[in-house]
Amino acid sequence: MRREEIERALTPLLGLLLFLQSAIVVTGGAVRLTGSGLGCPTWPECTPGSIKPVPDQVQGQVHAWIEFGNRLLTFVLIFSSVAVLIAVRYLKRRDIRTLAIFQLLGIFAQIPLGGITVLTHLNPIPVAGHFLLSIILIAAGTSLFERRNLITAPNEISKLPQPIFTRAHLALTTLVIIVGTIVTGSGPNAGDWSAPRFHIRIQLIAWIHAGLVIALMLLSIYLYLRATKGSLFKQRLLIFLLLSLGQGAIGFIQFYQGVPELLVGAHLIGVTLVWIGAWRIHLVAK
Repeated sequence: MRREEIERALTPLLGLLLFLQSAIVVTGGAVRLTGSGLGCPTWPECTPGSIKPVPDQVQGQVHAWIEFGNRLLTFVLIFSSVAVLIAVRYLKRRDIRTLAIFQLLGIFAQIPLGGITVLTHLNPIPVAGHFLLSIILIAAGTSLFERRNLITAPNEISKLPQPIFTRAHLALTTLVIIVGTIVTGSGPNAGDWSAPRFHIRIQLIAWIHAGLVIALMLLSIYLYLRATKGSLFKQRLLIFLLLSLGQGAIGFIQFYQGVPELLVGAHLIGVTLVWIGAWRIHLVAK
């Protein structure tokens, strides 16, 4: 391929990488919600003596293949990240090249971290760390896509709210997600019935999580009202508000319905979209 063709292919490659980083969060959630966290009880093998599931596994074929499929997606991510890295070497943009390298290194870091979650029998601390590293990689993937394509007008930048409020918005979104991992680590969807949990009353940590969400919504509304009419910043805040309202509604319903698997899965998709929305606001505000 010629250099021009590679550069034209870069935008869809970056979009694919961001999609895959988000998808592996969802497939990881499917592992937990189906009780398949120990479907492959060893690591790096799936079961002693075999890298893939075997017919007579006591964990069952469904659980084994759900977990194994999630592991395989890591290799798809690696190939996608390498393709991006090859494409960006033609760009005279050190920031984009650095982010592309970070993506590949982060994916490789996920591999042993995923192994630790299995070898510790789904201890909630490494499980939360595994998820939060994915959140960081999604942010980096969003930055890659946006820096390649986003052009912000100088007059719009000058009319942004004070930086302390936009930084607080990102920090509060991050805190909501972190506390959300503690809620999950205290609840019933552990990935396996025998998995250890945080020794925290789920009602207490869920209400703390809800309080932080309300604070985030109020701050988002404040920023939206202060933003310049028609600006990209205001448009992205509106998208964030709509996503957050939907996410909050799902969270409220799932809590009072006893956290059914389908709603928890929808909530997991929602948190990925909300985080991308928050990071896109951050990129405009920088």
